[in-house]
Amino acid sequence: MAVGRPREFDTEHVLAAAMRVFWAKGYEGATMADLSAATNLKPGSVYAAFGSKAGLFKQVTDHYAATVSTYGPVALLAPTVRDVARLWLQGAVDTTTGDDTPPGCLLVQSALATGDTAVEAKAELSARRHAAEEILTERFTRALADGDLPADADPRDAAVYVLSMSHGIAVQASTGATREQLRRLVELTLRKLPWE
Repeated sequence: MAVGRPREFDTEHVLAAAMRVFWAKGYEGATMADLSAATNLKPGSVYAAFGSKAGLFKQVTDHYAATVSTYGPVALLAPTVRDVARLWLQGAVDTTTGDDTPPGCLLVQSALATGDTAVEAKAELSARRHAAEEILTERFTRALADGDLPADADPRDAAVYVLSMSHGIAVQASTGATREQLRRLVELTLRKLPWE
């Protein structure tokens, strides 16, 4: 049985470099030439290692979730719905206004710049949005059972509200809003949440 040549590149480095390209340009805006230049890999090597641009994007979104956008799981551990919302939104601000990263959110930027022809990427982005909605809904459902969310509040609506605010923060950051401006927006949002 023939053994293939071992990879001659650091996968983490390649994913981090490709992540910056997708983050800055969105899925469709990122060309193979851009990705090759950033990763120092020839297009054939990208295809051999990741299967396709969509395959690379899938692994990049996994890398992004594991290394950059880590505030969600932390926020879910907060003791109250208000604290969950606060930590989620503050995390969105910090992630989308990093000093060493492109402004905005990789996932939101890609969702805004991915058309119907990019079926795999669109499905990946949709799955990630639904997953975030589900984990927030589950957390808010527990809060409802514990009496921390009012009885007339819908846990899914509350989850979608927090996600919508965090997506709005990402769009604002991508168009130049500063960390301080967005922190003030979070404080304004938290003055009174819709279900309070």
